[in-house]
Amino acid sequence: TGGHHAAQEGEVFNMRYQALRKLGCGAFATVWLCQDLRRKKHVAVKVPRSGQSFAEAAQDEVALLRCVSSMRKKDRAGENIICLLDDFRMMGENGFHILLLRALQLGVGTALASLMGNYAAQGLPLPFVKKSLQQVLAGLHFLHKRCRIIHTDIKPENILLCVGDKTLQKLLPNVVDSSHRTEMGLKGPGGDLGYQLEPCDLMNVEVKIADLGSACWTYKPLSKEIQTQPYRALEVLLGLDYGTPADIWSTGCLAFEMATGECLFDPRPGKYFSRDDDHVARIIELLGKIPPQIALSWKKSTKFFSRPGALLRISRLLPRSLAAVLAERHRWAPAAAAPFVSFLLPTLEYAPERRASAAQCL
Repeated sequence: TGGHHAAQEGEVFNMRYQALRKLGCGAFATVWLCQDLRRKKHVAVKVPRSGQSFAEAAQDEVALLRCVSSMRKKDRAGENIICLLDDFRMMGENGFHILLLRALQLGVGTALASLMGNYAAQGLPLPFVKKSLQQVLAGLHFLHKRCRIIHTDIKPENILLCVGDKTLQKLLPNVVDSSHRTEMGLKGPGGDLGYQLEPCDLMNVEVKIADLGSACWTYKPLSKEIQTQPYRALEVLLGLDYGTPADIWSTGCLAFEMATGECLFDPRPGKYFSRDDDHVARIIELLGKIPPQIALSWKKSTKFFSRPGALLRISRLLPRSLAAVLAERHRWAPAAAAPFVSFLLPTLEYAPERRASAAQCL
């Protein structure tokens, strides 16, 4: 019976939607830009990989997206989230596929990461950073308070661009996934992508939060290991319980990367220490000693610490403040650095309960 319904849904899908180009490909799914032949609009179609675990994850994502779609009717802030149009169950060569369709305004589909690659040397202009962060934070406030959802994977690849007709013509031919550009030999000197939008065009770009594939309900965390490494919150690194503040930590990391062109934390493994060891060390260097009540509040605290405040495998730290990093490495003037630091530090509070909420960040 399931196969019969899947065949019917597949036939409906094929009659209505036409694939235009691939938007992205990840470990769990592929996303395509398609034309809705009935409504004459663009949609994004997410096709999870075959397998029972992927199908179950897709069903969880459908439930989360349905909640978002329902709550959007009551709160305009939901417009900052890519919403679900429909879902189809189709029979593939290796079993069932669940296709998730998301509504797109013209030009949505290019990730913020691609645009940031064009500004890697100096970071994006601050007016655009501010505007984009307002939209991301409004979306997170909507997810956290209205939907009771933790996104769990805020990063440049999961923030999509939305542009108008004229800007789209300038953006699409030039902003391509950096890995594709490398394959095609399109990178310019010094590794930059070699193209930047005019300020007026850039300020016409809106952003939306995408990909709830790893998201969970605030009252039902699904996994201890969440978030992409450079954006992973301290409590997640330490194996502690997490909640919506984990998204705020990631947003602080995103803000720094947008404004400077570099990751706030870019941990690397060494001969005698892991990537997680290096990550915790870099956090301490930038933000100071982790209080014992946080560092030693879990059963596996000896994974990182030999005693309160002392890392087990890394002994030589080079403390530096955020203000110093901005001034010395990125040549920011104190007048620009001070307000940015005052915004970032509350997003990076060690204790999740003391970390700024999305509303406070706004």
